[in-house]
Amino acid sequence: MYRKITTAFAFAAILTGSAFAATAAKPKITMAQARATALKKAPGKVTSEELENEKGKLIYSFDIATSKSGVTEVNVDAINGKIVAVQHENAAKEAAEKKAEAKH
Repeated sequence: MYRKITTAFAFAAILTGSAFAATAAKPKITMAQARATALKKAPGKVTSEELENEKGKLIYSFDIATSKSGVTEVNVDAINGKIVAVQHENAAKEAAEKKAEAKH
């Protein structure tokens, strides 16, 4: 009996996970389009780029080396292509962020 319940629960979890994956939002703009938008906001050289899910919202995140010391991070909404955040990070903050990401 216990084994049947466990098997049924595992099967239901797999189906539920598949349903969520199938309904997950997909980007409506390309990485290249988002990069162009980010570079208009912070001209420089892109040192890192990725598609992320931030608090349920798909964003492209770009780290851009500009004429300022450090890096400017520009986040572009992957659905509508609008800039959602811009922040300047010094080298210490950037290193701490990379270290935190490596733990996940």
